[in-house]
Amino acid sequence: MGREIAEVMGPGGIEWLDRREREEEEHPAKVIDALDLRPGEVVADLGAGSGYFTFRMAPKVGGTGKVLAVEIQEAMLNTLRTRAAALKATNVKVVQGSEIDPHLPVTGVDLVLLVDVYHEMAYPFEVMTKVRDALKPGGRIVFVEYRKEDPRVPIKEVHKMSVEQLEKEMNAVGLVRVRTVETLPLQHIVIFEKRK
Repeated sequence: MGREIAEVMGPGGIEWLDRREREEEEHPAKVIDALDLRPGEVVADLGAGSGYFTFRMAPKVGGTGKVLAVEIQEAMLNTLRTRAAALKATNVKVVQGSEIDPHLPVTGVDLVLLVDVYHEMAYPFEVMTKVRDALKPGGRIVFVEYRKEDPRVPIKEVHKMSVEQLEKEMNAVGLVRVRTVETLPLQHIVIFEKRK
Protein backbone atom coordinates (compact mmCIF):
# COMPACT_ATOMS: atom_id res chain seq x y z
CA MET A 1 0.00 0.00 0.00
CA GLY A 2 2.77 2.35 -0.90
CA ARG A 3 5.36 1.77 1.84
CA GLU A 4 8.37 -0.39 2.59
CA ILE A 5 8.01 -2.90 5.43
CA ALA A 6 10.81 -2.79 8.02
CA GLU A 7 12.71 -5.86 9.20
CA VAL A 8 11.51 -7.43 12.45
CA MET A 9 13.56 -6.61 15.55
CA GLY A 10 15.20 -9.80 16.77
CA PRO A 11 15.80 -10.95 20.35
CA GLY A 12 18.97 -8.85 20.41
CA GLY A 13 16.60 -5.90 20.63
CA ILE A 14 15.48 -6.74 24.20
CA GLU A 15 18.21 -4.47 25.56
CA TRP A 16 16.89 -1.62 23.36
CA LEU A 17 13.28 -2.27 24.46
CA ASP A 18 14.27 -2.20 28.14
CA ARG A 19 16.72 0.73 27.96
CA ARG A 20 16.61 3.13 30.89
CA GLU A 21 16.17 6.18 28.62
CA ARG A 22 12.91 4.82 27.20
CA GLU A 23 10.92 6.29 30.08
CA GLU A 24 12.19 9.77 29.23
CA GLU A 25 12.08 9.35 25.44
CA GLU A 26 8.70 7.69 25.04
CA HIS A 27 6.64 8.54 28.18
CA PRO A 28 4.99 5.10 28.62
CA ALA A 29 2.72 6.42 31.41
CA LYS A 30 1.09 8.76 28.87
CA VAL A 31 0.49 5.82 26.55
CA ILE A 32 -1.15 3.85 29.36
CA ASP A 33 -3.33 6.89 30.25
CA ALA A 34 -4.47 7.21 26.61
CA LEU A 35 -5.62 3.57 26.62
CA ASP A 36 -8.26 4.31 29.27
CA LEU A 37 -8.09 0.74 30.58
CA ARG A 38 -10.71 -0.58 32.97
CA PRO A 39 -10.70 -3.49 35.44
CA GLY A 40 -11.97 -6.69 33.85
CA GLU A 41 -10.97 -5.83 30.28
CA VAL A 42 -9.13 -8.24 28.01
CA VAL A 43 -6.30 -6.44 26.24
CA ALA A 44 -3.70 -7.72 23.80
CA ASP A 45 -0.14 -6.44 23.55
CA LEU A 46 0.61 -7.42 19.95
CA GLY A 47 4.34 -7.69 19.37
CA ALA A 48 4.83 -7.56 23.13
CA GLY A 49 8.60 -7.94 22.90
CA SER A 50 10.03 -8.13 26.41
CA GLY A 51 6.72 -7.09 28.00
CA TYR A 52 7.55 -3.41 28.50
CA PHE A 53 3.86 -2.46 28.09
CA THR A 54 2.35 -5.85 29.01
CA PHE A 55 3.35 -5.54 32.64
CA ARG A 56 2.28 -1.88 32.80
CA MET A 57 -1.21 -2.81 31.57
CA ALA A 58 -1.69 -5.85 33.83
CA PRO A 59 -2.41 -3.89 37.05
CA LYS A 60 -4.87 -1.63 35.17
CA VAL A 61 -7.12 -4.52 34.09
CA GLY A 62 -6.77 -6.19 37.49
CA GLY A 63 -7.39 -9.76 38.59
CA THR A 64 -10.66 -9.99 36.65
CA GLY A 65 -8.98 -8.79 33.44
CA LYS A 66 -6.36 -10.32 31.22
CA VAL A 67 -3.39 -9.20 29.14
CA LEU A 68 -2.59 -11.38 26.13
CA ALA A 69 1.12 -10.89 25.37
CA VAL A 70 1.48 -11.92 21.72
CA GLU A 71 4.87 -12.66 20.19
CA ILE A 72 6.20 -14.74 17.30
CA GLN A 73 9.84 -15.10 18.41
CA GLU A 74 10.81 -17.87 20.81
CA ALA A 75 13.34 -15.74 22.74
CA MET A 76 10.72 -13.02 23.33
CA LEU A 77 8.12 -15.62 24.37
CA ASN A 78 10.57 -17.10 26.89
CA THR A 79 11.38 -13.65 28.28
CA LEU A 80 7.66 -12.90 28.68
CA ARG A 81 7.02 -16.20 30.48
CA THR A 82 10.00 -15.67 32.81
CA ARG A 83 8.95 -12.12 33.67
CA ALA A 84 5.30 -13.07 34.19
CA ALA A 85 6.38 -15.75 36.67
CA ALA A 86 8.87 -13.44 38.43
CA LEU A 87 6.27 -10.68 38.78
CA LYS A 88 3.51 -13.16 39.71
CA ALA A 89 1.43 -11.55 36.95
CA THR A 90 -1.29 -14.21 36.94
CA ASN A 91 -3.48 -12.14 34.60
CA VAL A 92 -0.86 -12.20 31.83
CA LYS A 93 -1.18 -14.97 29.24
CA VAL A 94 1.68 -15.43 26.77
CA VAL A 95 0.39 -16.22 23.26
CA GLN A 96 2.50 -17.52 20.39
CA GLY A 97 1.31 -15.84 17.22
CA SER A 98 2.49 -16.28 13.66
CA GLU A 99 3.38 -13.86 10.86
CA ILE A 100 -0.20 -14.04 9.56
CA ASP A 101 -2.26 -14.76 12.70
CA PRO A 102 -1.89 -13.37 16.23
CA HIS A 103 -4.11 -16.19 17.57
CA LEU A 104 -6.49 -13.92 19.45
CA PRO A 105 -9.97 -15.10 20.50
CA VAL A 106 -12.72 -14.05 18.06
CA THR A 107 -14.76 -11.16 19.56
CA GLY A 108 -12.85 -11.71 22.80
CA VAL A 109 -10.67 -8.60 23.13
CA ASP A 110 -11.50 -5.06 24.31
CA LEU A 111 -8.29 -3.40 23.16
CA VAL A 112 -5.25 -4.31 21.05
CA LEU A 113 -2.07 -2.28 21.56
CA LEU A 114 0.73 -2.21 18.96
CA VAL A 115 3.78 -0.19 20.04
CA ASP A 116 6.34 0.39 17.28
CA VAL A 117 5.48 -2.97 15.74
CA TYR A 118 2.97 -2.43 12.92
CA HIS A 119 5.59 -1.09 10.48
CA GLU A 120 7.49 -4.41 10.83
CA MET A 121 4.58 -6.76 10.03
CA ALA A 122 5.30 -8.86 6.95
CA TYR A 123 1.57 -9.46 6.38
CA PRO A 124 -0.21 -6.39 7.78
CA PHE A 125 -3.52 -6.95 5.95
CA GLU A 126 -3.84 -10.56 7.11
CA VAL A 127 -2.86 -9.80 10.70
CA MET A 128 -5.10 -6.75 11.01
CA THR A 129 -8.06 -8.67 9.57
CA LYS A 130 -7.61 -11.22 12.39
CA VAL A 131 -7.18 -8.39 14.92
CA ARG A 132 -10.41 -6.76 13.72
CA ASP A 133 -12.23 -10.07 14.13
CA ALA A 134 -10.85 -10.39 17.68
CA LEU A 135 -12.41 -7.11 18.80
CA LYS A 136 -15.53 -7.07 20.92
CA PRO A 137 -18.23 -4.56 19.86
CA GLY A 138 -16.79 -1.11 20.62
CA GLY A 139 -13.29 -2.58 20.89
CA ARG A 140 -10.28 -0.44 19.99
CA ILE A 141 -6.95 -0.85 18.27
CA VAL A 142 -4.21 1.53 19.39
CA PHE A 143 -1.04 2.17 17.41
CA VAL A 144 1.98 3.92 18.88
CA GLU A 145 4.34 4.73 16.01
CA TYR A 146 7.12 7.22 15.37
CA ARG A 147 5.78 10.25 13.48
CA LYS A 148 6.67 10.06 9.79
CA GLU A 149 5.29 13.57 9.34
CA ASP A 150 8.08 15.00 11.49
CA PRO A 151 11.56 15.00 9.87
CA ARG A 152 13.08 15.88 13.27
CA VAL A 153 12.17 12.46 14.71
CA PRO A 154 15.64 10.82 14.75
CA ILE A 155 14.80 7.37 13.44
CA LYS A 156 14.99 5.67 10.02
CA GLU A 157 12.06 6.51 7.72
CA VAL A 158 11.17 2.82 7.35
CA HIS A 159 10.51 2.70 11.13
CA LYS A 160 8.00 5.59 11.04
CA MET A 161 4.29 5.67 10.18
CA SER A 162 2.11 8.62 9.22
CA VAL A 163 -1.47 8.92 10.45
CA GLU A 164 -2.55 9.11 6.81
CA GLN A 165 -0.83 5.81 5.96
CA LEU A 166 -2.27 4.08 9.02
CA GLU A 167 -5.74 5.34 8.11
CA LYS A 168 -5.40 4.10 4.52
CA GLU A 169 -4.32 0.63 5.64
CA MET A 170 -6.88 0.31 8.46
CA ASN A 171 -9.76 1.44 6.22
CA ALA A 172 -8.86 -1.51 3.97
CA VAL A 173 -9.69 -3.92 6.83
CA GLY A 174 -12.81 -2.09 8.04
CA LEU A 175 -11.36 -0.01 10.85
CA VAL A 176 -12.01 3.70 11.33
CA ARG A 177 -9.86 6.23 13.15
CA VAL A 178 -11.60 7.70 16.18
CA ARG A 179 -8.81 9.94 17.43
CA THR A 180 -5.13 10.70 17.47
CA VAL A 181 -3.34 11.64 20.69
CA GLU A 182 -0.24 13.79 20.26
CA THR A 183 1.08 13.92 23.84
CA LEU A 184 4.33 12.03 23.19
CA PRO A 185 7.61 13.66 22.14
CA LEU A 186 8.33 11.44 19.10
CA GLN A 187 5.35 9.16 18.46
CA HIS A 188 1.64 9.47 17.86
CA ILE A 189 -1.05 7.37 19.52
CA VAL A 190 -3.61 6.55 16.83
CA ILE A 191 -6.86 4.88 17.90
CA PHE A 192 -9.19 2.91 15.61
CA GLU A 193 -12.48 1.07 16.05
CA LYS A 194 -14.24 -1.62 14.04
CA ARG A 195 -16.84 -0.18 11.64
CA LYS A 196 -20.34 -0.76 12.97
